[in-house]
Amino acid sequence: MGHPEAAGGASLSQVRRLSRLARRVAAFVILLGAFARGALAHEVNPAIADVTVTPERVEIVATVPAEAWLAGVDLSSVTDTNASPRAEDYDKLRALPPDEVEALVQAEWNRLATGFRIAVGDTALVPALVTASVADAEDASLPRQTRLVVVADLPPDDTPVTVGWVAHYGPLILRQQGAVLAEGEDPYSAFLDGGAISAPMPRTGAAQETALASFAKYVWTGFQHILPKGLDHILFVLGLFFFSLKLRPLLYQVTAFTAAHTLTLALATLGIVSVPAGIVEPLIALSIAYVAVENIFHRRISRLRVAVVFGFGLLHGLGFASVLGDIGLSPGHFLASLIAFNIGVELGQLTIILVAFLSVGLWFGQKPWYRARIAVPASAGIAVMGVWWFVERTFL
Repeated sequence: MGHPEAAGGASLSQVRRLSRLARRVAAFVILLGAFARGALAHEVNPAIADVTVTPERVEIVATVPAEAWLAGVDLSSVTDTNASPRAEDYDKLRALPPDEVEALVQAEWNRLATGFRIAVGDTALVPALVTASVADAEDASLPRQTRLVVVADLPPDDTPVTVGWVAHYGPLILRQQGAVLAEGEDPYSAFLDGGAISAPMPRTGAAQETALASFAKYVWTGFQHILPKGLDHILFVLGLFFFSLKLRPLLYQVTAFTAAHTLTLALATLGIVSVPAGIVEPLIALSIAYVAVENIFHRRISRLRVAVVFGFGLLHGLGFASVLGDIGLSPGHFLASLIAFNIGVELGQLTIILVAFLSVGLWFGQKPWYRARIAVPASAGIAVMGVWWFVERTFL
């Protein structure tokens, strides 16, 4: 017959271990929650501008974060407004009804227009505001977009036009519209960040860029989609990392994930596969929760784990396709652009793994308590975030 003290001691030890685990999980969830709240509720997406150049004028139809511009938020240094010292000003503007924001844009246009960089050769042009319309949102905690239509008259010559804006207006997806294309020409598009300016756009035909510049553009776009903007993809990759520090399990998982998202990214971009974001995004959240929960209960890699990671990689590829859908792949360089974007994505994923290894695995990975004190609590926190995102994306 056992001693009650021994039984009680064992029970108390288990309670203490569970309590310590719960505290670690709670701390991790609080940290992730604070980051995720800013990233989701106050995230500022890249602006999208359709540019039409004619012999007489340039017209820009842009979807922009007007409240951030009005508040003076520097979008070159933050991806969510909570991280800006002007966050309070932004929140006040965000709480205004759409018609009041529209009136403010019109009243402040002379100031806002100076941020545009429209030029014909060395001659700078200041755009005139035609219309400003603010889309309403269901929840004041969510970002909303303003649609601007601006024009600028061009001098009577054939000098090409360049378009961009100052760095603190944030990244810009620019697409040239209405160009009469010669045989072999592709519509021009660009991802402009850090105050970058477009390639010269002729008044007839499309702007052209070198193959190397186009390749580099898509590599950078893919990388940025992971770091710093893809918090859900970051957590999924961390879920793979915390499963095991051994090279072979990590290699199997990353290879399966890469092959899968490359496949669906190509199919979705070609228009062969199309799944609504309302289905894809909740399932991506579930994928994050699943791999994290499995980390807690399984230690060895299995075919099922690799197959599940491959299946979830298919979903993430559909998520990546939404980014390329905004920019558009060059029809003449489809394969090269797709490969470049994937290289950027892989570099982002490898950077996450490298940072995680240098921060945690290198120092603590060989400790006997690594799994109990770091891998399991971190996986539990990631799982909680995945479940929360599923609920939010499905029901809220």
